[in-house]
Amino acid sequence: MEFFNSRIWGILVDSFMKILIPGIQVTVPLTVLSFALAFVISVVAAVIQYADIKPLKSFIRFYIWIIRGTPLLVQLYIFFFGLPSIGIKMDAFPCAVLVFGINEGAYMAESVRAALESVPKGQLEAGYCVGMNYYQIMMRIVLPQAMRTAFPSLSNSFISLLKGTSLAATITVTDLFRAAQIINGRVYEPMALYCEAALIYLIFCTVLTWLQGIIEKKLNSYGGVK
Repeated sequence: MEFFNSRIWGILVDSFMKILIPGIQVTVPLTVLSFALAFVISVVAAVIQYADIKPLKSFIRFYIWIIRGTPLLVQLYIFFFGLPSIGIKMDAFPCAVLVFGINEGAYMAESVRAALESVPKGQLEAGYCVGMNYYQIMMRIVLPQAMRTAFPSLSNSFISLLKGTSLAATITVTDLFRAAQIINGRVYEPMALYCEAALIYLIFCTVLTWLQGIIEKKLNSYGGVK
């Protein structure tokens, strides 16, 4: 059987926008919202570890250990299918945002922590010498430098998260991948349709990689790197 016959080309042409639109309307917002939550979690977790706040640091290390040691798919199932059994119900989309944010935040926290620790300790002392308190030093001196250092790693996390959101299809979120599954259920051309879905993911990731390169050059220029 020929793979690229007229029927398959017709299916691909007809399905392209039907897969792309959920990608723009669902996958992209899901990724952005999840990343925003993950970023907040990662910064808070990293600052707590950097400041060595003993009780909270132990809790953060426990959180990171649990999340990094269990599969994302299992976490999705626990939140979406497991929590209703104890009376906690969430719609699929906010559940996915919450789980992806919590999961990615655990990984990003380590990147931000490493970036914070890369800032010379002397800059903390210099901040105290000019009369700044700890909060001012963190917000004006340490975090801006750390974020520039962490940007490549956080950008990679964002791109990885975009691809990882395909797992949201398993809890009925009608994203890019779920749209491809639904169409395949009607026409049964999995090879062609899933390759098309992969192509759309590739387009999204290529655009993000291009933007990442532009922003990195800007950040390097601010830091004096040619």
